[in-house]
Amino acid sequence: MGVEAVIFDIGNVLTRWQPEAFYDRVIGEARRRALFAAVDLHGMNDAVDAGAEFRDTVYAWADDYPDWSAEIAMWHDRWIELASPRIEGSIALLRALRGKGVAVFALTNFGASSYAAAVPLLDFLSEFDREYVSGRMGVIKPDPRIYEMVEQDCGIAPERLLFTDDRAENIAAAAVRGWGTHHFTDWQGWARRLVAEGLLTEREAGL
Repeated sequence: MGVEAVIFDIGNVLTRWQPEAFYDRVIGEARRRALFAAVDLHGMNDAVDAGAEFRDTVYAWADDYPDWSAEIAMWHDRWIELASPRIEGSIALLRALRGKGVAVFALTNFGASSYAAAVPLLDFLSEFDREYVSGRMGVIKPDPRIYEMVEQDCGIAPERLLFTDDRAENIAAAAVRGWGTHHFTDWQGWARRLVAEGLLTEREAGL
């Protein structure tokens, strides 16, 4: 049986998600290290990804850590800079698949309101056939429930789904359910996998 739908993670697959690099540029590496040691910013973001309201959560944390309030507020106020630059090779693959009539879904740990805010800024977010956004679903990868919810919604057999993600634990959880998986490290490797699956030619994949 062939692949019926290709599922993309977003952060570090279609656009970079490296908050530490952003803060290194803005406040310097030493101060960034101190900030991340004092404040669990990734934990804060996990709460948003699980359904907490984006602005309210970030600003509440800023209030809780007055010594770092300005820096924490940047997580909301300059969010698009945290989620940059785009990975154009991966975006081209998404569009090539759609051009071949292959269904393309997103499965992402992403806040509901931050995703809505990102759509007009990241044009490719409007191009998925289905969007599975953790903040809307109330569960984040790699919880097995999120993969089950995708299966129930799309009605496609697990073995006919092909999923790429940059995090090994997210890939492993999908593989347990029988999904085809690819651990994303760069767009070229993902392109080669899509060619191997017979979904794209080398030329269509930009190789």
